Amino acid sequence: MLDLIFQQNSLIVAAAIFIGMTVAVEFGFRAGKPVQVRESETTRTHINAIQGSLLGFLALILGFTLSLSLQRYDNRSQAVVDEANAIGTTWLRAQLLPDSVRSQVQASLSEHVNLRVRAGSIDLAHESARTALLVETNRNLDSIWKLALQAAAETPEMVVSGLFIQALNDMIDSYGRRDAALARHVPNEILLLLFATFVLTGGVVGYAAGVAGHRPSVTTYVLVMLIVVLSFVIMDLDRPRRGMIRIDQSSLVDLGSAIATGRDPSQGTSRAVIGRP
Repeated sequence: MLDLIFQQNSLIVAAAIFIGMTVAVEFGFRAGKPVQVRESETTRTHINAIQGSLLGFLALILGFTLSLSLQRYDNRSQAVVDEANAIGTTWLRAQLLPDSVRSQVQASLSEHVNLRVRAGSIDLAHESARTALLVETNRNLDSIWKLALQAAAETPEMVVSGLFIQALNDMIDSYGRRDAALARHVPNEILLLLFATFVLTGGVVGYAAGVAGHRPSVTTYVLVMLIVVLSFVIMDLDRPRRGMIRIDQSSLVDLGSAIATGRDPSQGTSRAVIGRP
């Protein structure tokens, strides 16, 4: 089952972070204001030092989490291109198969491209729809594999069928790698630590302002907004099939168009070198 945070809309989580930090700043200010007359200058300096340390720790965790999300986004983008390359190669090598299976294999490969394009539009939170599509995809791959075995039995030249089987195996591997890359996201524990640090930092900033005898400045809320925006970007990067930042599916879409129109798949797109016979 997907993590609870992962299932939520990024805007809702970002709004919850903003509200939580704003409340924490205000609560910290109200807690610090009554004790300002009792605190010495040394104590205020100590509180400011702790505040600076927390802000530094927050920046470190934000940078680490953003880097992790960007890396996973890049891996998912590359996985789409690699899968398109593998399918294009398999399509080209299918032309070497005997007439008895060639058309069936090519039709199944065309269907496989369509299924993989459809898979790119289904949110991972919609488990039932995604599972049904994966079952259909696996069934189609099984039929292609059986046709490959039939071709190997019919063709005396094992090199011909062997080249196709190798390409088909690479295609199946790329299919598994892409799905595995989509299933990985920033661990729930990291996000919870991040959100807890947000609230704690907001409380300390508000408390430091209360001890100093003034309300939190405008820059405090600018900092809160910046944190919220970065959090939204992190979560949006980690949701490749919804939100504003999505994985580019053009490699698979162009490959499908090339196959459907009978063009050479290696000329299907300028974004990737698709189809290496």
